[in-house]
Amino acid sequence: MVKFTDGELEVMRILWEHGELKPAEIQEVFPRSIKNAALRSYLTILVEKGHVTRRAKGKAFYYRAKTPQESTFRSMLGDLVDTFCGGSSEALLCHLLAEEKLSEKE
Repeated sequence: MVKFTDGELEVMRILWEHGELKPAEIQEVFPRSIKNAALRSYLTILVEKGHVTRRAKGKAFYYRAKTPQESTFRSMLGDLVDTFCGGSSEALLCHLLAEEKLSEKE
């Protein structure tokens, strides 16, 4: 089961989208203002949890997502179904369809 804090998930989204990056490059595209120390803390935690790899290139470290986006999605969706739909994917689907207000054609 994959568990991320909101900040960790923001870092993972960037790495899934952009591939291998240095912290400064991650900071440039981060969706909100973040201090370098906070970003490095997220990266250290993600490396320790095994979700991100780090490699040295010269004096810089580059980070890459190790945990695939698809497996994270499946895990988080499973948690959602278990927590809010009693484990029923059908209940989730029915709720989504009811909320979308689809036209008859759709």
